[in-house]
Amino acid sequence: MNYSTLKKSVALSLVALTGVASLAVAQETPATTSSTKVFGGRGQYRTWSIGVNGGVLAPVVAIGGSNDFNSWDVNLGYGLNIRKQLGHSFSLELAGVRGKVSGSNVATNGPIAPGSATAREFETQLQYAVDLRGVVNVGSIDFLRRENSVGFFVTAGAGYMAYAPKVTYTNGTVVDWKGKAVGPAGDPHEAKDYVKGMYIPVGVGVKFKVSERVNFNLGYTMNFIDADNFDGVYAQGTTKDKFSYGYAGLEFSLGSSAKPSLEWTNPLATMYDDLKDPTLRQEVEALKNRVSAVEKSVEDLKKDTDGDGVADQFDKCPGTPAGTAVDGSGCPLPKMVADTTATSSVTGFEKISFDFNSSVLKTESYPTLDKLSSVLRENGGKVTLNGYASSEGTAAYNLKLSKDRANSVKTYLVNSGVNASQVATKGNGEANPIASNDTEEGRIQNRRVETARN
Repeated sequence: MNYSTLKKSVALSLVALTGVASLAVAQETPATTSSTKVFGGRGQYRTWSIGVNGGVLAPVVAIGGSNDFNSWDVNLGYGLNIRKQLGHSFSLELAGVRGKVSGSNVATNGPIAPGSATAREFETQLQYAVDLRGVVNVGSIDFLRRENSVGFFVTAGAGYMAYAPKVTYTNGTVVDWKGKAVGPAGDPHEAKDYVKGMYIPVGVGVKFKVSERVNFNLGYTMNFIDADNFDGVYAQGTTKDKFSYGYAGLEFSLGSSAKPSLEWTNPLATMYDDLKDPTLRQEVEALKNRVSAVEKSVEDLKKDTDGDGVADQFDKCPGTPAGTAVDGSGCPLPKMVADTTATSSVTGFEKISFDFNSSVLKTESYPTLDKLSSVLRENGGKVTLNGYASSEGTAAYNLKLSKDRANSVKTYLVNSGVNASQVATKGNGEANPIASNDTEEGRIQNRRVETARN
């Protein structure tokens, strides 16, 4: 197959691929982006794509530089690419291109003399140039819209290529490198049809979103070769050869039609949708309603119609007259004439009893303490509070416990208005029991604080 036939075959293949892809796009349902989340990961997007392209190859680059031939030709090139989108603005792409690169030397001061050995023209068959490059989306002219549709990108990477130059000299000599690269010691079995080497591709481009599945790309790539024999001559031994590829192509997104393409998703719009998710708003409203219901229940629990201090929900005797003493269920307490008489006979110097291993005052001691506070505040004078303990535990612990009991009584008196200088405390531990410590009844009596006038 000659080169012209190959070009026709490739062109037909591109047309066929484009038609199949367009038919597939027309039959599928448009993707929706409403379900994507900011931190949902790449799994919620389409990230793979494959593309075909065609364009022109030339032995020069846009930034200039020295060349071995002063006139260059434009030749057909074509390529394929496979891309993996890793984020909204970055992807990795495996790209390959084939074609022909050619150029010639045109004399600047008249025609070249016949019979000279100056290189007149070259033609290099590019069997392949394959590279892995990073693609960075640098912006969009409609980035404020919900969905981007036009984007600009830059690329850079490293690749491996195979090529065979053919040079024609002014004296008619033709040197074709193809099949002439003989191996060491002239071994013909190591002869290679193509020279192989590394190159660096650097490019820019713009892409247009045709549909949910198809992009139209325009790009330009400068390829810097790590050799000076791409055009078959070493005219500039200290420089490296280069060539460029300007192309147009179609790119087809792969994956489920229910997912959007990651490269066209606007992250700002996704974040807005995530924050304004109607499901989230509904959950917030439902939570507000639940809080309101709880607050109403709390208010109902606090409601006390008769003002007796017991909430209506627990008041077993609603409508109690104001000022009536009630119990925990809201019912009036029975009048205790005997208790009133007993309270009036309290002197304030009765002993104060405590529970086992405790220095907490009992409520039954409050009348005695209140009376003692009244006597000290009205009549002055000083008292000593003697704390005691029963015989359980160690003597050291019981001594401390007896001091704590005496201090509890002093704290109550001081809080009721007695001057602290009127009250002294003393811990006596297990000393001076008033009953036998051999029985529980006796030990109960020994857990006490006694008040003595000074």
